[in-house]
Amino acid sequence: MSFTATFKRRLGAAMLSVAGAMALLSHAPAAHADTLDTVKKTGVIRVAVPQDYAPFGSVGSDMELHGYDVEVAKLTAAALHVKLQIVPVTMANKIPFLVTNKVDLVLNLGKNPQRAEVIDFTSPYAPYYTAVFGPQADALTDVAGLKDKKIGVVTGSQEDLFITKNAPAGTLFSRYQDNSSAVAAFLSGQTEYLATGNIVGAKLLADNPQKHFAQKLLLIDSPVCAAVRKGDSAMLAAVNSVFAAQKASGQLDALSRQWLKQPLDAKP
Repeated sequence: MSFTATFKRRLGAAMLSVAGAMALLSHAPAAHADTLDTVKKTGVIRVAVPQDYAPFGSVGSDMELHGYDVEVAKLTAAALHVKLQIVPVTMANKIPFLVTNKVDLVLNLGKNPQRAEVIDFTSPYAPYYTAVFGPQADALTDVAGLKDKKIGVVTGSQEDLFITKNAPAGTLFSRYQDNSSAVAAFLSGQTEYLATGNIVGAKLLADNPQKHFAQKLLLIDSPVCAAVRKGDSAMLAAVNSVFAAQKASGQLDALSRQWLKQPLDAKP
């Protein structure tokens, strides 16, 4: 399954998971300010990591989870001087697992007001955005420049909705059912531009240096955050401190380049 197709599926699941989490919240134990203390006393931190979202987290041939989030979880546990217990999750159950105290920390969430009603977000620890990619020599500076241009998008994706709303009349859309088809059409010259996520875009650029493609426009910037239970201020501060140290040391940047194929602060 393509990254964008996976993103669309996860987006729908995310909407359901927030609604479910809000229902669970009324029955769940209150958020404890001593979660960090409990982690320290037990010597274990339970971290929810996606099991179906490569390159952040997916099951390898050895039946173990691998990916960017797995490495971030390892660094976080090491910084807190505790053992790591990875809890594999899907988009649908990651927030419910957090609010019902099945995990202490959830990785890989996009911040939005609905989720912020039931959980507290850390500072971002990974880049995610959607952008327009095209010929390096083209002078495309804003969406207005897409008039009379052919642009490929995956039907119903985040970037499709954004460009459909903001592009000028006369923009020529080519819509595809999956990311592989959209990329193939772009590479073969059927479209002049491609709107997609930064991870797909980074791979496109890395795999086709002879094409002289480049990121042209940023569409939506939605960096990846972690989350703790609502009101869990001590745990939030501790994780933010760990992330800040990992950023300062260059560890997160190195992991981002390894797994996501781009720098931590990647922007167009």
